[in-house]
Amino acid sequence: MGMTPDDLIAREQIRDVVYRYARGVDRRDFALVRGCYHPDATDDHGAYSGGIDGFIPWLEGQLARWSVTSHTMANILIELHDDRARVETYAVAYHRTVAQANKPLRDITAGVRYVDDMTKIAGMWAISRRVVVSDWVRVDDVPAGSVRDDDPYAQPRPFPHDEVYRPL
Repeated sequence: MGMTPDDLIAREQIRDVVYRYARGVDRRDFALVRGCYHPDATDDHGAYSGGIDGFIPWLEGQLARWSVTSHTMANILIELHDDRARVETYAVAYHRTVAQANKPLRDITAGVRYVDDMTKIAGMWAISRRVVVSDWVRVDDVPAGSVRDDDPYAQPRPFPHDEVYRPL
């Protein structure tokens, strides 16, 4: 089965939606996350299932529990059907708890799959329906000494202060 140039462009635009979602979540750029969905989209994130207008505030509350997150998007299988697509994305999501007195820092790592129905409306691909499938979860204590106050690297920061938002 051959692909047309339009198919290749569509696949790249769909991958861009997946990657923008990860950046939006990890940088707490909720306008960027919202832009990955059509206005009438639904998201089934396990503890939350409903429309995008409810999902964004729910996500903000969930992310407040973590000092940092990092979503690595891996295998992205795209099945095109004209202006619709079924997209399965394997991801590893890393979450570090917020430091609290008398509680150890923990890393929660999850293997998930985002199963998305995407549609192209007015020339733009976006998620119309998402279901998150949880394949596995691992919880680890953060080893003593692995978090340093004198770390010389730039630290992750939320939108709009992270390095990625610096003017080009």
